[in-house]
Amino acid sequence: MEALALVHDPSMIREGRTYYVFSTGNPRVGGGGIQMRASEDLRQWRFLGTAQPEIPDWIPARLPGVRSLWAPDISHYNGRYQMYYAGSLFGKNTSVIGLCTNATLDPASPDYRWMDEGLVVETTGEQPWNAIDPNFVLDADGVPWLNFGSFWTGIKMVRLDPATRKPDGTEPHVHALASRPAPPHAIEAPCILHRPPYYYLFVSFDVCCRGVNSTYRIAVGRSASVTGPYVDAEGTPMAEGGGTILLETQGTAIGPGGQSVHRDPDADYLVYHYYEGDNEGRPRLQIRELRWAEGGWPRLGPPIIERRTP
Repeated sequence: MEALALVHDPSMIREGRTYYVFSTGNPRVGGGGIQMRASEDLRQWRFLGTAQPEIPDWIPARLPGVRSLWAPDISHYNGRYQMYYAGSLFGKNTSVIGLCTNATLDPASPDYRWMDEGLVVETTGEQPWNAIDPNFVLDADGVPWLNFGSFWTGIKMVRLDPATRKPDGTEPHVHALASRPAPPHAIEAPCILHRPPYYYLFVSFDVCCRGVNSTYRIAVGRSASVTGPYVDAEGTPMAEGGGTILLETQGTAIGPGGQSVHRDPDADYLVYHYYEGDNEGRPRLQIRELRWAEGGWPRLGPPIIERRTP
């Protein structure tokens, strides 16, 4: 498979000199497990296969018909790499967020082995929110949180237990961060970056997964607290539909979204997919440096990965 083809909902991390990108699975590739790619320069990427050989049995037991895992979020915490991911049925809020961990991301290492940690958050259709698109974040005090969600009543957050990396049961159990009250309630793919004194919440507005007809675009707001309230550059609360647009369709790079943020010691990067308008609308990886304007709002540098010429 061409290294940058079929990348959807990417999440990036660096181990040593190597960057790794994890992305949504595809039933035609590795049985639907999370896809994995590597690069030393952010420009040239190689496909490493899937992070897990199979979808864990507990997911189809809860959600018959699941064919792939979605929207991974990779991070390093308490000495191990951890990857949250979602299992769902498209267009429904019967969903699960799972977790697996590893000592290393290098498949050549003898210590490389993904350990399934099981269920983290679940929605059964009874809840007014949706357990997909997880994102792990630490607050200023080192407390771990997981934000997630889409459509329905929007983006939510739960506090995690540092030992289990799962919800710790404190109240209120679910914090509301952002929503789009007007139909079709199209908001998803939350990602939080802590850049003191603010937490920045990046989300995707509108609709993905329709190739050249996708309308995804990336918006951002910020808050002095990890649990909000988040507001955009005009002061509109994200809980009331606010969000400053950071990136939208540009030429044949259609529907950018499904984003995550990676922090290097000397730079911040926005990692996302877009749909190739000149290649049948296939999803493809792109990375841009996040630059910070006066007033503390992010701006984007040019695309780092060279556009493929059909």
